[in-house]
Amino acid sequence: MGGGDYIVPHGTEEDSCSEENSLWFSSHSSFGIGDSMILQGESNKIESGSIYGEIDEESTNPSTVNLEVTEKIKPSNYLQCCCDELKIHKRDLKREKQKILRYKLGAWIEKVGGLERSDYDVPKTTCLLMVGPTGSGKSSLINRISKVLEDDKFAPPRAQESYNSYTENGTYFLQEYMMPRSSNSFCLYDTRSLSYNLDKDKDENIRMMNGWMTKGVRHGELAVRKTDNERLRKSLESKAHKKGYFSSETRKVNFVIYVVNGLLVLKAMKNAGALETQYVETIVSTFKCPFLSFKDDKPVLVFTHGDLLSHTERAHVRGHLGRVLGIPPTKQIFDIPDCDCPVTVSAIVGMLRYSLAHADRNFPRKCIVEDKVHKVSLSIYMIMLILGIGVAIGFAQNTEGYVPHPKTRVLKSKPKIEWHKIRHIW
Repeated sequence: MGGGDYIVPHGTEEDSCSEENSLWFSSHSSFGIGDSMILQGESNKIESGSIYGEIDEESTNPSTVNLEVTEKIKPSNYLQCCCDELKIHKRDLKREKQKILRYKLGAWIEKVGGLERSDYDVPKTTCLLMVGPTGSGKSSLINRISKVLEDDKFAPPRAQESYNSYTENGTYFLQEYMMPRSSNSFCLYDTRSLSYNLDKDKDENIRMMNGWMTKGVRHGELAVRKTDNERLRKSLESKAHKKGYFSSETRKVNFVIYVVNGLLVLKAMKNAGALETQYVETIVSTFKCPFLSFKDDKPVLVFTHGDLLSHTERAHVRGHLGRVLGIPPTKQIFDIPDCDCPVTVSAIVGMLRYSLAHADRNFPRKCIVEDKVHKVSLSIYMIMLILGIGVAIGFAQNTEGYVPHPKTRVLKSKPKIEWHKIRHIW
């Protein structure tokens, strides 16, 4: 499920979630006439541009990200998709959630080309890497996912969140979070945010992502940019020394979750300022980095802070991201706001299902050379073992067949008396 919601007139988030829940748990399988009229009205407003004069699909300037829009997708399609997603029944959501909780590595491997699960290099734990620019809300998203999977709304946050997320005081040390914490089937890795100062840190963004994707990630490892000032570097190195722990195991990344701030994207669409424009440019340049993709598989995208936007605005953000990144907005972009409602839960479950299925599909094949060497070594070992067993059996049989005979006592024969030689005695 692509994290959709039904469209309502602009109001408070509490009203939105309340209406979502009442519609979600409705016993009707389709929307009523009144709902259809609301959706149609909102759809018409979006298409005509009457809701936001500043947001005009034709006037939005994609040239800032050097991307030519070849196809215009109507916002009404997103509205209809959001409506269809709400038809999912509560028990269907529970069943899908159980699939995530019971996930076993390689469960969704596609057996293509005559390959079996044994032909793939299946790790001990599936590793999902979370990346995104500063202020995207990666740590908050991890806490939201953890609460959903553990079904505990009052659990304390596991990841440290930043209050002023637009400054460089977020995650500096790679953090591993098992999901749920009692399991070891898959984990989320929180990373240092990507800088959207492209003039200064563009190459450093690429270097960090390249290291994570090629060398792997390790819990507690410090992520430092070469462009960090001396004071920050010394502070981080001091923290690293005090922390004094590193994971002994380096995990290979199996799939990437790219997180963005929907509010900043919307401001960029409204041409709010240079900061927001740089934010979107950073998203496009780093999302399309070849290191983050697995052949043709691009990362899944999550946009946060939807609870600060109206549903119409969220539909605009979703569609805009789909166009500038070249991915299906209703299938590969998930709208996960920071609020408790069934739609949010469904979006999280759908996003994890998508990520784990693609991670399984992209497990690397076992090295052919190593596999052959292993098979030859195994064959030699088996031959030597069989020969050894044969020799041992033969030796045992020979030992059992040999029965020592007691030495027979040879009686000495009496000497023969030669009478003709002693006849003179008489």
